[in-house]
Amino acid sequence: MVVRTVRVGAFGTNCYIVGCETSREAIVIDPGDDADAILRQLKAAGLTCKAIVNTHGHVDHIAANKELAEATGATIAIGQEDALSLEDPTRNLSRALGNFAKSKISPPADLLLVEGDMLYSGSVCLEVLHTPGHTPGSISLLAEGAVFSGDTVFASGGIGRTDFPGGSYEQLMQSIEEKLLILPDDTVVYPGHGPSTTIGRERGGLCR
Repeated sequence: MVVRTVRVGAFGTNCYIVGCETSREAIVIDPGDDADAILRQLKAAGLTCKAIVNTHGHVDHIAANKELAEATGATIAIGQEDALSLEDPTRNLSRALGNFAKSKISPPADLLLVEGDMLYSGSVCLEVLHTPGHTPGSISLLAEGAVFSGDTVFASGGIGRTDFPGGSYEQLMQSIEEKLLILPDDTVVYPGHGPSTTIGRERGGLCR
């Protein structure tokens, strides 16, 4: 599995390119801005984007969906409870952020994701974990030895904000405890912002 990180946008969102070394197909996770930079990284890695997956519907994770989908023909997928955020600048926070986001929206999703769905890119498989709390439709994506956690958890004991519309601290902590902390200690965590970490490093700080 090839993993490349592209830090995009004013909020430093981690956009991940997850590719198959054999087929050279890739899934792009959270293209939050700077479509040109993402396309350059795909070209440099010799990868073709087949799917775009948003871990949730906030603007800093979806803003480059349209440009990237138009350039590559990739499908767009998101957790079903966050689907309306793609086309609604109030729900995706872009209206509230004003000049930072300019009321950006995305095309509608081609695929709505639920717990247990599998996404394939050549030999790479990403399993959908429904991890609500930051938003109702937040998902994490489990690969062999790694999890892409969106804004559910971050390095150094960080967790996603729950003060946005639809957020719930209780749901977030339940998601962390029941979906993420059950993973092996050496599972690499690729969060939506900041450096990568492991479940083992974060276990103490994330337990209630």
